[in-house]
Amino acid sequence: MAAPSEAPVTRQVSGHAAPAPVPSGPASWQPLAAAVAELPVLDASGRPVLFGELFRERRAIVVFVRHFLCYICKEYVEDLAKIPKSFLQEANVTLIVIGQSSYHHIEPFCKLTGYSHEIYVDPEREIYKRLGMKRGEEIAFSGQSPHVKSNILSGSIRSLWRAVTGPLFDFQGDPAQQGGTLILGPGNNIHFIHHDRNRLDHKPINSVLQLVGVQHVDFTSRPSVIHV
Repeated sequence: MAAPSEAPVTRQVSGHAAPAPVPSGPASWQPLAAAVAELPVLDASGRPVLFGELFRERRAIVVFVRHFLCYICKEYVEDLAKIPKSFLQEANVTLIVIGQSSYHHIEPFCKLTGYSHEIYVDPEREIYKRLGMKRGEEIAFSGQSPHVKSNILSGSIRSLWRAVTGPLFDFQGDPAQQGGTLILGPGNNIHFIHHDRNRLDHKPINSVLQLVGVQHVDFTSRPSVIHV
């Protein structure tokens, strides 16, 4: 367990440095507390993996999502799924999604979104807390997300339908929890961190890809995903 005296990471780290294995320059990185790196996440089989091992050897884009029933998170992850693995490999970057549900929800969520990159869960939300992820909605203008396709009514109805028709009737995470996006590694280095202020405040994907030297992705041609 992390020592309670250690404060969470709350500073937004600039991603202005030119793409490189380890960005350099003033305020281009800050250390990730070793106690946070040693906290576990669970894979789709329930196997614990140390958080820090996910980016020990190379940079990683790590996206923390609200919960797997959130239609906005679902549509954001659908677009993350469209990033070609070859683009990431060329830049020696890995893409990781972390949710906060039971690990039992990982496989159905990946099937629903078409997401095939790395994904884990933090059911106790301990890493969310240690990284300063917000809980509750902050009323703030976030602009129009290029990754949200549904309106509130249709999206909410689909989320409710998935909840009542799923094998386990739960919210697949705390509905009040917000997520965020980080660029981490190699090692315990934070190069960029964005805390979502509300459910619409996801960082545009291409702006994150640009920070790590990954090619721009066209998200306008959408794969056929069955909405249930």
